[in-house]
Amino acid sequence: MALEAVIWDFGGVFTSSPFEAFNRYEAERGLPKDLIRRVNATNPDTNAWALFERNEIGAGAFDTLFLEESTALGHPVRGADVLPLLSGRLRPPMVEALKACKARYKVGCITNNVVSEHSPGQDAGQRMAGAMGQVMPLFDAIIESSKAGVRKPDPKIYQMMCELLGVAPENCVYLDDLGINCKPASQLGMKAIKVVSVTQTLRELGDITGMTFDPGDEP
Repeated sequence: MALEAVIWDFGGVFTSSPFEAFNRYEAERGLPKDLIRRVNATNPDTNAWALFERNEIGAGAFDTLFLEESTALGHPVRGADVLPLLSGRLRPPMVEALKACKARYKVGCITNNVVSEHSPGQDAGQRMAGAMGQVMPLFDAIIESSKAGVRKPDPKIYQMMCELLGVAPENCVYLDDLGINCKPASQLGMKAIKVVSVTQTLRELGDITGMTFDPGDEP
């Protein structure tokens, strides 16, 4: 593999996974664990989440549609209650790994996001943590689903990134915390890493790049 580029997801990679916040919300309200993920996985290309991430609907419509979809599964949850859960805690070792990769390779970011005050970089907590300020300027190219009108796992968005970076898919590594998003990257020829933990991710990235990364105190 003639590695030329490392392509990253954002949420759940550079920040702690929103799934953790989803589960806390569910536990606090006596809802079934992973309910929110189940809502998002039902009709995944046409549901409220998909429409919002492609910027085909606004926050108001998302609030209403998500409530309808969760109600259909037996547990009403407003979309407006879900959006604040998207923020995550910054993972400094991942940022340092990005900086190290940038010194050797082209680096890009593909993120499924929404046009909302709670989207990555817009939430006050994330601005205070400096997540976007530290991370986004490091990338050579960024594709946001809400601006591109296409979202992962559509293969087109990965091809768009390769075109922006001027690289072939087989010369790329792709990192994402969702297996469903890693699959099309792998099918295109990329070496995909599913982000389960910081330590595991940096070990696998090190195996591919021949570099050494310090996970710090992260699990």
